[in-house]
Amino acid sequence: MAIDRKLLDILCCPVTKIPVEPLPKKRLDELNALIEEGRVQYQDGTAVTGPVTEALITENGERIYLVEDGIPVMLEERAITARALGWI
Repeated sequence: MAIDRKLLDILCCPVTKIPVEPLPKKRLDELNALIEEGRVQYQDGTAVTGPVTEALITENGERIYLVEDGIPVMLEERAITARALGWI
């Protein structure tokens, strides 16, 4: 289920207040490959398990938030940092 465009227009990172945008398919595929290798953790240190079908990334490319069943999980401890993935 795709995230509602109106909701996307008002969402921002709860930490930095930077707006978010959909994670491009190429990056989503890269993220899923890293998850499969067991190399992805949330900010709180727990492992990300299972494939991701949709995610949001801050416009500066630093934080990723997963979207579960069309609902963005915009919690600081559930963010994934792009730095930890080696993307920046």
